[in-house]
Amino acid sequence: MSTRATTRPGGRSARVQQSVHQAVRELEAELGRDALTVPLIAARAGVTPSTVYRRWGDLRELLSDVAVERLRPDTPPADHGSLRADLEAWTVQFAEEMSSTAGRTYIRDALVGDPEQGNAARCSDYAAEQLKALGVRAAGRGEAVPDVETLLDVVVAPLMYRILFRPSDLSAAYTDHLVATALGRTAPLSPPKS
Repeated sequence: MSTRATTRPGGRSARVQQSVHQAVRELEAELGRDALTVPLIAARAGVTPSTVYRRWGDLRELLSDVAVERLRPDTPPADHGSLRADLEAWTVQFAEEMSSTAGRTYIRDALVGDPEQGNAARCSDYAAEQLKALGVRAAGRGEAVPDVETLLDVVVAPLMYRILFRPSDLSAAYTDHLVATALGRTAPLSPPKS
């Protein structure tokens, strides 16, 4: 069972989380990832190491929590006028952000530091919320919209596999094909030839 405390909105708990997360980001930028330690982070955040250990358990769990926050989308998905255009643009952006060195590091941190898989669910929820927003907007325009689970299975799941295990196989043609498949316009893509 995780030792991580439940975060309540506002109050001291939120301030501690914010200052510790900021300390992690600053120290990682200044010193590099390998130099991070709980005492160093705690000192920068203005808290005791025991506060960090009590809340996050260890450095790996703290980095996992920071990663999940870094993976949260900053803005709603852009409106390009149609579900297909919206989904294509969102998919390209998702693939670019997640396949970057930082994106892959955050994904791995989010999963490795969370043996109970709560962070995986949070990350999945981020994608689902973005896809739902695209669907609501498209339905408002009178377009047929696949359900969110279909979009997660047909677009996001194969992207995540490629991002983590075969990043060199990502291309705009591949992401466009995933969208077309999700919208029922083409047959499934054949694997790339070796």
